[in-house]
Amino acid sequence: MAKALIGYMNSDLRTPARLVAENDRLRARVGELEALVLRLSEENDRLTAAQAATLLDIEAASMHQEMQPA
Repeated sequence: MAKALIGYMNSDLRTPARLVAENDRLRARVGELEALVLRLSEENDRLTAAQAATLLDIEAASMHQEMQPA
């Protein structure tokens, strides 16, 4: 078990520098992708709300027209 824990730690001198660099690069990329997902989710929510407001305006205008005397 101790060997497994030592192998897991970043301070293990047996870990090649190439793997450490690749791990850091991948962690940074994951962070970028998480930020992108958050931004796109917020944009999607904003667009959905705008579309819902447009549909409500159209429906309200339609109801208003139906209520006009002929």
